[in-house]
This record gives sequence, C-alpha cells and structure tokens, in this order.
Amino acid sequence: MARTLEQSRQWMQIGSDLVADALANFDERDFAVESQLPGWTRKHLIAHLAANGNAIGNLIHWAATGEVTPMYSSPEARATDIEIGSRKSGSELTLWFGESAAKLNAGMSALTAEQWGNEIVTAQGRTVPASETPWMRSREVMIHAVDLDAGIEFDDLPEEFLRALCADIVAKRAGAVGSMTITLVSDAADEWTLPGSSDPIQITGSLAAITAYLAGRQYSGLTTSGNDEVPELSAWL
Repeated sequence: MARTLEQSRQWMQIGSDLVADALANFDERDFAVESQLPGWTRKHLIAHLAANGNAIGNLIHWAATGEVTPMYSSPEARATDIEIGSRKSGSELTLWFGESAAKLNAGMSALTAEQWGNEIVTAQGRTVPASETPWMRSREVMIHAVDLDAGIEFDDLPEEFLRALCADIVAKRAGAVGSMTITLVSDAADEWTLPGSSDPIQITGSLAAITAYLAGRQYSGLTTSGNDEVPELSAWL
C-alpha cells in the first residue's frame, strides 16, 4: 500500500518525538558520545537534524510562495553548518532541534492542498511535489533516532514506516544492478528483490533487521539460503 501524506506527517512527528525524548535524558557528557555514524558524535547528528529541519523548511517556503529557496546553498555550506553546530552545548542543540522541528511542522500545516502539489527540488537534484517532504523528514528523524545510540532500535519504529522505508530503499538500489540478485523475505511475509546478474540469494529475518540491513545500519538475526554470509551493500543515499 502506498504511503500517504498524512502517514508521512505522523511518522515525522513520531520520529521527532523519539529524538526529543532521547535528548531530554542526555547530560552534557552524553551529547559528546560517539553516535552510530562513523566520525560523528551525537552533537554532529543533532546539528544535522536541526539544520535539516531548516533546510526542508526552505522547500516548504518554496512550495508556499513560489520563491526558489534550495535546501542548502551548497554541499560545503551544509557540512560547515553541521561542524559549527557540533561545537554548541547540549542545551543549545536541544533548543535548535526543537525550534526547527516546530517551525517545519507549522509551515507544513499552513500549506494548502494545491501548494502540496507544487514542485520543489531536493538536495540530490530530484524534482518532486512538496508532498514528498514529510517523507524526506520522517526518514531523517526515524533513522537518526536509532543512530543516536540511545537505546532506540528499528524494532521501536512503526511497522508500516519500516515497510515504506524498505520499498523506498529497494527502489533506489534497483537503479544500480549489483553482482548478486538478493530476495529479502521478512517473518511477516514481506518480500523485496534487489536485481543482480548472478543466481539469486534469499535473506530472511525480522522486518526490523531487514530494514536496518537495507539502510546500512547494524542488524542481527538475518539468515541466507545456503547459509552464506550476508552480502554487504553499498550506501543508498
């Protein structure tokens, strides 16, 4: 079943709440701990999420007014904002994240049905309707809530979000045919296939583990046909 705008906005809020709840339990030392993303502390990750909220807010402004306002002025500016943000205190980052999330939600709530259909351009150069932005944001806050390494796992995310994320990642990965055809089957009977040029291999496991695997995150409990090693995947974003 295709995801809806309403679902994406609900998932966006759930993910934002997960992040906010985690931050509320951090002391200053906790913010400096390494995240699950190589080379990034939790401060880097929170700065990224706060800046991303502002960036997607630029797209909402674009959809509402017709004024071309890209997510970021350049990839270098995006990286600089994250690095500068990582030097803020934990309380400053918590405030920044909360304010950017609230402003983004308010901007989305103000869009009309017609404005949701207006086209914007993502940081990757894709031209999409503004209705795609809540899904973009929900991916960010949900996945990075796990990346904070604060006890949140893919098992804690809504199952329908996980299914939508798997479908999204598989669609993106299908554009680059790999050396191995991989069929993924969850214990809830979900099934996706990554195309390849060799004989297929089947990977089975929980929906959460399959999602983590596809997203390039830590996973456990996956098994393969023939008991082969689970093949490593390239980055998807």
